[in-house]
Amino acid sequence: MTWIAAVARLRARREPGVLVTVATVRGHAPREAGAKLVVASDAAWGSIGGGNVEAVAIDRAREMIEARKPEPELIDFALNDKVTNRHGVQCCGGTVSVLLEPLPVVGAVAVFGVGHVGLELARILARQDLDLHLIDSRADMLTEERLAVLADAVAQVHVHHTPLLPEEVLDRLPHGTHVLIMTHDHAEDAALCDAALRAGHLGSIGLIGSAAKWARFRTRLATEGGHDEAAIERIRTPIGLPDITGKEPATIAVSVAADLLRGFDGA
Repeated sequence: MTWIAAVARLRARREPGVLVTVATVRGHAPREAGAKLVVASDAAWGSIGGGNVEAVAIDRAREMIEARKPEPELIDFALNDKVTNRHGVQCCGGTVSVLLEPLPVVGAVAVFGVGHVGLELARILARQDLDLHLIDSRADMLTEERLAVLADAVAQVHVHHTPLLPEEVLDRLPHGTHVLIMTHDHAEDAALCDAALRAGHLGSIGLIGSAAKWARFRTRLATEGGHDEAAIERIRTPIGLPDITGKEPATIAVSVAADLLRGFDGA
C-alpha cells in the first residue's frame, strides 16, 4: 500500500496515525529525502530505510499517537558506529533528519435537515477538514444541482436520503459525531432528539428552535421517552452564538458554525 493510500485508509477508518518523512540527508543514508512511512497504533506502511532510524521513528510515532500529541517533531540521526542506538548500529556514514507529522482523527458533524439554513450551514462547514453528513427525508433537498455549491468542499461530504426514518442514520454515524437537528418537521425533530439521546456514541446534540418548541420537547422526552433530566440537558438549544441575533438563513448558519467550531477548539 502506498503512503497516500495508507493516509486515506486511516482517515476513512477514523484512526489516528503519524506521517514520517525523511526531511534531509547528508552523506550516505538508506533512503533519500522525501521517503515516507505511515505509522498507526498497530501497523505501518512504507519505509524510510529500515534499521535503527525506522525503528526509532515508529516507536516515537506510536508514543505520539498514545499521547495524542498534535505538534510535529523533527528527529536527527547520525549514521555511524560511534553512536549508541536503541535498535542496532547503522554506519552508512551520513546524517538524516526525520519529520513526524501527526494525522489526527478529524471531527464529524451531522446536519439533519438541509433546508435554507441547513444548506447555508453545509456551505460553511464544507470548508473545514471534517466528515460532514447531510441528512434529509426530502429528496429534492439533496439533488446534485442543489448540492453543487459543495463541489469544492474540503470536508468529506456524505449525503443520506432518509424518506422514512431519518433517526436510523444516527446508528451509522462515526463515534463522537456532533449532531445538529434542524429539519422542516417538528415531529421529525422530536424523534431525532429521542433517538440521539438513546445513542451512546455521539458527541454534542444541538436543536434549532424557539423556547416554546423546546418546552414541549422537554416534556415529551421526559414523559414519553423516559429520559431523565441529566440526559435531556445534553441537548443544547437554542444553537448558535447568542450575540448574533439575525434571522436570515446565512446569518443563522454563521452563528451555528462559529459556536460549533468554538467547541471543537475547546475539546
